[in-house]
Amino acid sequence: MTKILTLAAQARHAGKLLHAAYDNLAEWLQAGFLPEWALQSLEELAKQQAWGEINDRFFKKLAFGTGGMRGLTIGRITTQAELGVPGPQDTPAHPAVGANNLNDFTLVRATIGLFRYVDGWLTRHSVSSRTRKPRLVIAHDVRHFSRHFCELAAGAWTQLGGEAFIFDGPRSTPQLSFTVRHLHADTGIVITASHNPPSYNGFKCYFNDGAQVVPPHDSGIIAEVNAVRLSEIPSFSNKDLSSVQSVPVSAENAYLARIADNVLDKDIIARARPNIVYTNIHGTGDVMILPALARFNARVTTIPAQRSHDPRFPTVKSPNPENAEAFTLALETAKKENADIVIATDPDDDRVGAAVRELDGSYRLITGNTIGSALAAYRIAKMKATGIIPQEGSQRATLVKTFVTTPLQDAIAKAENIRCVNTLTGFKWIGAKLRKYQEEVENALRLRGAGSIDYDILPWSEHATLLQRHSTFFVFGGEESYGYLGTDSVRDKDGNAAALMIVELAAWLKEQGLTFSEYLDQIYLRCGFYTEDLLNIVMEGADGAARIRAILDSLRDSPPSSVDGAAVVSFLDFGRQDITDTDGDPVPKEDFFFFTLDDGRRFAVRGSGTEPKIKYYLFAGLPVKNAAALEERKALASRALASLRSKLKADAIYRSKK
Repeated sequence: MTKILTLAAQARHAGKLLHAAYDNLAEWLQAGFLPEWALQSLEELAKQQAWGEINDRFFKKLAFGTGGMRGLTIGRITTQAELGVPGPQDTPAHPAVGANNLNDFTLVRATIGLFRYVDGWLTRHSVSSRTRKPRLVIAHDVRHFSRHFCELAAGAWTQLGGEAFIFDGPRSTPQLSFTVRHLHADTGIVITASHNPPSYNGFKCYFNDGAQVVPPHDSGIIAEVNAVRLSEIPSFSNKDLSSVQSVPVSAENAYLARIADNVLDKDIIARARPNIVYTNIHGTGDVMILPALARFNARVTTIPAQRSHDPRFPTVKSPNPENAEAFTLALETAKKENADIVIATDPDDDRVGAAVRELDGSYRLITGNTIGSALAAYRIAKMKATGIIPQEGSQRATLVKTFVTTPLQDAIAKAENIRCVNTLTGFKWIGAKLRKYQEEVENALRLRGAGSIDYDILPWSEHATLLQRHSTFFVFGGEESYGYLGTDSVRDKDGNAAALMIVELAAWLKEQGLTFSEYLDQIYLRCGFYTEDLLNIVMEGADGAARIRAILDSLRDSPPSSVDGAAVVSFLDFGRQDITDTDGDPVPKEDFFFFTLDDGRRFAVRGSGTEPKIKYYLFAGLPVKNAAALEERKALASRALASLRSKLKADAIYRSKK
C-alpha cells in the first residue's frame, strides 16, 4: 500500500495523476477494506504507470444520474489480479477496482446506503412500533457480473435486517418496476447498464411506486451512501443467500397478464396475423415478449444466433436498438420471411426499436420519435372508438413525454383535444407524474368516505374511469430514446408492453392496407410535418467529463445570439429559471438548455446522466397544406436540420476547449 501511494504521489506531482484521483485512491488504500487481489490490481497499475487508467477509476465517486449509478466493471486495462480465471463467457474473476467503477465495493456501499435510507423513511412514515422489515426486489440483466451483483446486494440487504426477493434468472427492467408494486416492496434495484458497451454495468434504484427515485429520495439515498464508511464494506462482501427469497411464480404471471392490458383490440393480432421477426439481441426480452405474443396467437420468427443471454453481445457492435447495425441479422431474416414488422429490444428490455416493410419490399428503420407518435395517434383513436375516453377528447386525458421528444406528439394531443405534459429527460419523471395522478384518485376517494383502496389490483379499465373522474388519465407516454409506456401498471418504459403495442399497430395497418409510412403521412397531413435529429458527442474519462462541463458552463454563461443564420429568440435554462409544466407543477432544476430560433427550428442540450457524452436534440416543423406539398416540406426541414447539426457540432468542439 505504501509503495502504491508513493508512486501515486510522484505521479500527482508530475501532473500525471489528478488531485481528486489521488485523494480517492488514498482514501481507499488507507481505509484498509480492500482484499489482497484488489491491492495487487492497484499495484499492477501503479507499476505500469497507467495513470490515465487510475484517473478514470478514481477521479470521482459513482453518483446517481437519470438512470441511477452506472460505470465500468471491466477496466480499459484489465489487470492480471482482476482477470484471474475468467468465466465461461470471458467474465473476469473480479470487477475493476475503483471509486468510479461498479464493483463489489461500490455496490455494497450503495446497498447499505439504500437500506439505511429506506429503513429511516419507513420509521418516519410508519408507526413507531412497526415490525415490517424493509422489503427489496432485485432484477438483473445478462451483463458481466450481473447475477453476482444481484446476489451480493440481496445478501447484504438481508444481513442488514431486510427482506430481499430475486428472480431465478435475468429479467427486464419493467418487470422489476411491476414486481416492486405487486409485492408491496419498499424499493427495487435493477442491475443493468441498458445498452452500454459490454464492459459497463449499473445499479438502477426504484422506490415503492415502482419508479426510479426522484427528489427527495435520490439526494437522500446519495447522502446515506456517502455516509457509509469504507471500513463497513467487508462485513457484507461475502454472499449469504440463506435468507434471500425467490420472486413467486404468481408475481410473474401477474405481470404477464398486466402487459396484455396494453393491447386495446384483443382479437386483431390473431385476425390479421402480421408476420413478425423479433430479436432480443442476447438480452432479457425473450423471457416475457415471446409468451406475451403467444397469448395473442402471434406469428413470430426469432433469431437463433441472438437468443443466447451473452454479456459479450457477440453478434453486434452495440446491443442498442437505436443503431441500424443491431438489426443486421433480423433484417436478413425479415427479407427471407417477407416480414411485416421487425422488433428488437435492448439488454434490459426497456427500449424497443423497429423496422417496417415498405411498399417496394424494402425495410425502413423507424426512430423512437416516429414509433411513439404512431402509437400515440393509434391508441388515442382506438380509445375514443371504444369509449375509454370521450369522442370529443378530454382535458382529463393526457400524453406524458419528455421535453426532448418530438413536438409532433404535442400536435397530436392538440388535434385530439387531450393534454400533453412534458417532463425532464428520464422516465423517472414520467413515473412521478403517474404517482401524482394515482395519489389524487386515492385522496379524492378518501375524502368521499370511500376509504383506502388497493389501486394496483383494480383492472386497468377502472383506472381509466377513476382517473378521468378524479385526476388525469394517462393515455400513453414515451421518450425519443425508444422508450414507451401504455398503462400505469408499470412506472418505467416497458419493452414487453411496447412490443405488444407495436404488433397491434402492425396488425391494424395490415387490415387497413396501409404501410407504416403511409400512416405516418396521414398524421403529418393532419398535424404538420416534424423531424428530429440527435447529435451525440462522446467524451470519455476524466478529461471528457471536464470538457462536457466546459460546454455546459459556456452555453449557460455565453449563450449564442444566433445559430446557422437564425437568431435565438428564446433561451430556457432549466438549471436557473423557474419553469412550470402543463400540470402547473414546477420542473426540477437541471443543467438542461432549450433554444428556439426565429425560423422555428429548436434545439436542446444536456449532459447524459448515464453515459460519457453530451447530447444535442434538434427539432424542425413545418405546416403542410396538402399531400402534394408533403415531400417538399420533408426535404426542406431535413436540410435545415442537417445544417443546424453541422454548426452545433463545431460550436460544441470549440466550447469544449475553452
